[in-house]
Amino acid sequence: MTIQRPRLFLASSSPRRRELLAQIGVPFEVLSPDIPEHVLPAESPQEYVCRLAEEKARAGLSLLSADTSTDTILLLGSDTSVVVDGVILGKPQDRNDGLQMLAQLSGRSHQVMTAVSLLNNHARQETQLSVSEVRFRRLGRDEIERYWLSGEPADKSGGYAVQGLGAVFIEQLSGSYSAVMGLPLFETALLLESFGLSVLQ
Repeated sequence: MTIQRPRLFLASSSPRRRELLAQIGVPFEVLSPDIPEHVLPAESPQEYVCRLAEEKARAGLSLLSADTSTDTILLLGSDTSVVVDGVILGKPQDRNDGLQMLAQLSGRSHQVMTAVSLLNNHARQETQLSVSEVRFRRLGRDEIERYWLSGEPADKSGGYAVQGLGAVFIEQLSGSYSAVMGLPLFETALLLESFGLSVLQ
């Protein structure tokens, strides 16, 4: 008797999350749910990233057609935020915002919080949070300007990419590299295993 593997969907349009999930060899399909990303009143950064990861997974499930109801479906949602002094730095709204973010990160430490949430089509949902500490070296105004002109910071939380040119700014990273990149693989594998989808098959 053949045991059917759960069908996994990544509820994200992020190419970085697709790359990371593919890295651990789990077959998956991609959905691109669109949900509003705004902080609720009195919501902590930890609560915010967990809520968004959970909402992305639920929004992904809502995109599936009814003919998948007989399958075992898993929806994976994730969200990442850069946090300085308890304040979330989102994606830069424009050039000035991006330059200000990078100047704020210069010469100091910040947190990167990434939540991952797994939902099945039987209403079971579990969420894990990864918190990493990242320290930037001191940045000169000219290199901040040059980095912005590269185009890399424009669509990144906190205005930088650990897997790109932004890596040259990082003096120290304590925590999970994959979580800073966008998907904590340790926590993701634990969740998948607990829902019956082994990454070592």
